[in-house]
Amino acid sequence: MEFTEWIRGRTDEQLRALVSARPELITPVPAHLEGLASRAASPSAIGRVLDRLDRFTLAVVETLAVRDGPVSKDELRDLVGAALDPADDPEPALSSALERLTDLALVYGPDDALELGPGVRKVLDDPAGLGPRAADAFRHHPPEQLEEMADDIAPGTPGSGRERLAAALAEPAELVESVSPEARAALDQLAWGPPTGRVPNARREVRLASARSPIEELLARGLLAATGEESVTLPREVGLHLRGGRVHRDLPAAAPRLRGTYRDRELADRTAAGQAFSFVRSVEELCERWSVEPPGVLRTGGLGVRDLKRTAAELDLPEWVAALVVEVAHAAGLVAAGGGVDGEWLPTSGYDLWRVRSTADRWVTLAATWLQTDRVPGLVGERDDRDRPLNALHTDLRRSSAPSVRAATLGVLAAAPGLAPDRDSVLERLAWEQPRRRGPLREQLTDFALREAEQVGVTGLGALSAHGRTLIEGGDAAEVLAPLLPEPVDHVLLQADLTAVAPGPLTSELNRWMTLTADVESKGGATVYRFSEGSIRRALDAGHGGEELVAMLARHSATPVPQALSYLVTDVARRHGRIRVGTASAYVRCDDPALLDQITADRRSAALRLRRLAPTVIASRSPRAALVDSLRAMGYAPVAESLDGDVIISQLESRRTEGVAPARAVSSSNGLDPEVTAAAVRALRAGDAAHLARREPVDAPDGQVPRSPATATISALQEAIKQGVRVWIGYLDSQGNATSRILEPARMEGGYLTAYDETRAAVHRFALHRITGVAGL
Repeated sequence: MEFTEWIRGRTDEQLRALVSARPELITPVPAHLEGLASRAASPSAIGRVLDRLDRFTLAVVETLAVRDGPVSKDELRDLVGAALDPADDPEPALSSALERLTDLALVYGPDDALELGPGVRKVLDDPAGLGPRAADAFRHHPPEQLEEMADDIAPGTPGSGRERLAAALAEPAELVESVSPEARAALDQLAWGPPTGRVPNARREVRLASARSPIEELLARGLLAATGEESVTLPREVGLHLRGGRVHRDLPAAAPRLRGTYRDRELADRTAAGQAFSFVRSVEELCERWSVEPPGVLRTGGLGVRDLKRTAAELDLPEWVAALVVEVAHAAGLVAAGGGVDGEWLPTSGYDLWRVRSTADRWVTLAATWLQTDRVPGLVGERDDRDRPLNALHTDLRRSSAPSVRAATLGVLAAAPGLAPDRDSVLERLAWEQPRRRGPLREQLTDFALREAEQVGVTGLGALSAHGRTLIEGGDAAEVLAPLLPEPVDHVLLQADLTAVAPGPLTSELNRWMTLTADVESKGGATVYRFSEGSIRRALDAGHGGEELVAMLARHSATPVPQALSYLVTDVARRHGRIRVGTASAYVRCDDPALLDQITADRRSAALRLRRLAPTVIASRSPRAALVDSLRAMGYAPVAESLDGDVIISQLESRRTEGVAPARAVSSSNGLDPEVTAAAVRALRAGDAAHLARREPVDAPDGQVPRSPATATISALQEAIKQGVRVWIGYLDSQGNATSRILEPARMEGGYLTAYDETRAAVHRFALHRITGVAGL
């Protein structure tokens, strides 16, 4: 049976399963099923689907690949079963694997004649660790050399040298037994793969009579074939003989068991929820700090090492966690490059929309972004191929395989609820699930995924949380997470030593106000804030008044405002702004001449080069900002004023830049919507029917061209697609001429209708805005 005919004989349900599992086959939708079969046999499409096969299913494909022609299921069961544990029954695993391979169109045909899809053998390099067939292994050898080798090992046989050599190697038992023990040992080293090796002067001409070394014995007998000047390979027939007819040495029928520690589910969920809350707060604090003091963008792009260290210290996080926070915030569209010519990293307008949402919704945005981004925060601090450091937010942090590795890693955790598996166990499971996707980078990305999942709050104590499972399954993770989050508190405990203790996570507004008014002294289960003259002045600089600060403290304190704190606020507020600094280069203005006398008499003011202009005004050659800082260092409390004499409010000017909106959580784990696959199959069937029938064009009905409102037109087309019926449409061509068409609609997306046009006897795409109306037939 031809592959195309087999595809054509599949049911609509089976075709929908095929295109759902291999969406690249309908991007775009082929014109007919013959085109679908051709695309399914392309090397790129086959390579992608082979990468998704587990170890056992791939072994079934490899077993079929090393056999010539169709293979019965019974024969395949014997070949696969030889590599299994004697206690394992190969039937269940084999039936399941064949069912999946059939659904993926990698294997087709009845059980007594199973065959690989076209193109699969070409994509598989050295299947099961076996080299090429003898006919292919010797295809680059000179004909005269092949004739001499055939005369030595198969004298008197008919055919060309290459054919005689291939026939002799089809049953290589006698040739293998005739070599020395040293040569046999070399064969045994290549028997179970890889089948290639390196030897000097591999293309040397050698005969049986002149062979001196073990390698020359093998080359003379054709048991090794030279593939390059210094490379040789073991022909497949020889490898199968050395393996005793087995294709695989040992083969697990099921995935390896995960090893690790079982956690209490509720404890793991609560731990993960606490981590999720902390991660959201870290992103919020990052954006608040960068809105006031944004770091610069490096010339090569990214965030400077010093800026990352400063950010980590401000957030009280390790550098790798700070890099994770920065990268996720950037990927979610909350932070972007903006500002002046050199550029600065600033929060976006999307951040303002994100921060007003509930904590659970904010976490879902961040966690979904982390799952889907192709950026790898774990690479920050390492060096690239040119020995240059990889900075946070740099373009070189992209790795296309990162999202799939995260998804696969979390899928392993989801397979064992409540288990915190160890790293080696996870790597072993991934190696079985996707054996073609192995390598140092994949292991590194898996390590990053495990530690970042814990930090983001997807896992708790190493086990997948309930909200993490819901997130990867496409459910409402925010609803699951919300009850587990700590309830924010709207009060602090003021103490007599000028500190305040937050007994839990503060509300967003109170947290921002406390960060402005006091300095964080320690974090943990309870955050400790310390009030000082500098922190109170910072709040006053931001535009708050002394009485307002005391009232705010009284409103949000569960204890009375200590007298010492009240006195501190009142004293700083009383002195704040008595001295004003303007632009002369700069000037000092004060209503109290005695205070200006005190400044000019102070020895520390000599460097400012002050000059008295009037009893209440002093001029200075220093810039205004430097003058304010110097006077504050001398113990005074000046404020800056504008040219109009107004106090300049500083510190709280939040800056924003343009950026993309925050990422949204995926709604489905399947890449294709069921309606899309159904429409694609209908289009394929319609196109294939047209391709086979080669119907003649029909005339459109006589009469006025159909016209209807746009909404009614869309509704009628959608209904026709669902019912699978024909319709009569009016259509404007590229010149604006009105025409009539008889269509069999298949699918509608992106502003276009794909349908079989009976009036043209072909499949076409129609722009929806050019359809003037729809009428039934």
